[in-house]
Amino acid sequence: MNISKDLMAASATPLILSILQRGDSYGYEIIQQVKERSNGLIVWADGMLYPILHRLEKNTWIESYEGKAPTGRKRKYYRILEGGRDELAKQRAGWEQLYTLLMSF
Repeated sequence: MNISKDLMAASATPLILSILQRGDSYGYEIIQQVKERSNGLIVWADGMLYPILHRLEKNTWIESYEGKAPTGRKRKYYRILEGGRDELAKQRAGWEQLYTLLMSF
């Protein structure tokens, strides 16, 4: 089964916010978590993820900071902010309503 690009795009924000609600993360790790949690159904490229992260940061739903990987290499991490938690709650409610509607047909 393939997930359409439209559905992947629509689900990107709540997926990213859900991951960051569990803890701070960096781009490659976010991509890997989505791939693992979806059993390989959703595979994102860097070019898809970073514009979304920048938009979420512009909306003040997340913020980035520089940290170090265990190897000592610099890495850009992201964390969810209170506005992001609020947005995630709204989006989850919307997805639940949509799911309920789809299952009613």
